[in-house]
Amino acid sequence: MGAFSRQKFFQELAHGCLLPTAQQGLEQVWQLLVICLLCRLLWMLGLPSFVKHLGTIAGGFYTLYLFFELHMIWVVLLSLLCYLFLFLCRHSTMRGTFLSITVLIYLLLGELHMMDTTNWHKMRGSQMVVAMKAVSLAFDLDRGVVASVPSPIEFMGYIYFVGTVIFGPWISFNSYKDALEGRQLSLSWLVKVSVSWMKSQVCLVVSNCVAPYLFPYFIPVYGDKLLRGKKRRKIRWLLAYENTTSFHFSNYFVGFLSETTTTLAGGGFTEEKENLKWDLTVSKPLSIEFPRSMVEVVTSWNLPMSRFLHTYVFKSALKFGTFSAIMVTYTASAFLHKLWVYLINIAFSALAVLHLTYLGSVFNSSVDYMEEDEGDIGHHTVQKWSELSWTSHWVTFGCWILYRLIL
Repeated sequence: MGAFSRQKFFQELAHGCLLPTAQQGLEQVWQLLVICLLCRLLWMLGLPSFVKHLGTIAGGFYTLYLFFELHMIWVVLLSLLCYLFLFLCRHSTMRGTFLSITVLIYLLLGELHMMDTTNWHKMRGSQMVVAMKAVSLAFDLDRGVVASVPSPIEFMGYIYFVGTVIFGPWISFNSYKDALEGRQLSLSWLVKVSVSWMKSQVCLVVSNCVAPYLFPYFIPVYGDKLLRGKKRRKIRWLLAYENTTSFHFSNYFVGFLSETTTTLAGGGFTEEKENLKWDLTVSKPLSIEFPRSMVEVVTSWNLPMSRFLHTYVFKSALKFGTFSAIMVTYTASAFLHKLWVYLINIAFSALAVLHLTYLGSVFNSSVDYMEEDEGDIGHHTVQKWSELSWTSHWVTFGCWILYRLIL
């Protein structure tokens, strides 16, 4: 391709994709950034705690309305349900487990029944952040990490913290309380916000422009020459890599943007003695694109979520054994990443195996049923199923209940 055509191509790319993408990205989030900064300044004024909580609740509600309009009511309902559960079960020591089940049922009903899929998917990220915050608080209450159930204002301030309510990430209740103290503005804070914002914009441009346009420009996977012979297989891999790159960088964009909003609002730091570090990290792109193992990929995809799964899912399930803890963690991770099809297929497969095992338990090769009367066969069947606690019957009854709920 000649120099003139190359120059024209890059000019069209810049004016047709790069600049509009950056402009649209800023237009969609500039109000969120302003509210995060106002929240940060509010926390520095030395006001009473309840005023700070009310300020971040107001900011969270406003940003939820900006992004989801009246559909934000479903996020609000989830938060109210979680606090009602925590208050009613404030003397229990199993709040984390029971609240996890309650939240799972709520999200499952929302996904399948309560509203249309398009609008539900738009706010699914916020729903997941609310769910993770509430569940982690419940487990912290069970373990004594948090002394008592927070007041409604404290709880809602944590849930609707404007820095995390839209894009995440998950932060613990104690991290929110530390941020509420309002650290002074510093150069390191400004540098962290600026660098995270620039990284988010670069990732957005790569996702929307570089992967779909520049990638096939330099590697002409759509050319006729590559469509012949053995190179046909290469096309499929190149196209798959192109789509993967776009998807990966869209995730990095959200991760770096969540770093920006959380840090801008005053959260996302660690404190060692008197040294304050603004070091919130959500994703590690290099560890994902050039990994040493799949474990590194899974962990680096979303570091706060990985900490959540390890602290509140894996450790809580360890009492059932290491293998069970791994499977529960994998299932929770798949649920948080929306792999509904895989989960449903796995569930149906497990049910099929359970029912087949249950039915097959009544057959005993050492017994010749042709020589026994029907009464003995019936007694044998009842005895075998009784030994298995009538599990298949109870599971069938539970499936019927679930069917009636989602019908």
